Amino acid sequence: MPSAFTWQVRIYYEDTDAGGIVFYANYLKFFERARTEWLRATGVNQQALAESDGAIFVVKNASIDYHAPAKLDDVIDLTLSIQKLGGASIQFLQQARRGDTLLASASVKVGCVDARTLRPRPLPPATAAKMRPA
Repeated sequence: MPSAFTWQVRIYYEDTDAGGIVFYANYLKFFERARTEWLRATGVNQQALAESDGAIFVVKNASIDYHAPAKLDDVIDLTLSIQKLGGASIQFLQQARRGDTLLASASVKVGCVDARTLRPRPLPPATAAKMRPA
């Protein structure tokens, strides 16, 4: 897997507030979607992982900074890179950009938990191997 991943999204009316600017909480949705698309690109199917290994991912912590606004019809690039791959967690750096303009940046920690008990558990080895940068 490459060390950085990029996924594009277009800003729709439903993503904006009354002023036509992306509502701040929607960046968390965009970043979630980028992580999901990254998992797909690595060959990790979350539903299959839950069914076969009993493992699911949950956000443990998110810290986000807003730098510039995105507006209706903008096309933005969402990037992510792994800052740290732990035994039961992944620390991501995620950014939203419109061209060269940084719109938002976030540090997001995702934990692997048992699907039944929701207690932390190690990442399945095959899944962790797919997440390691090439």
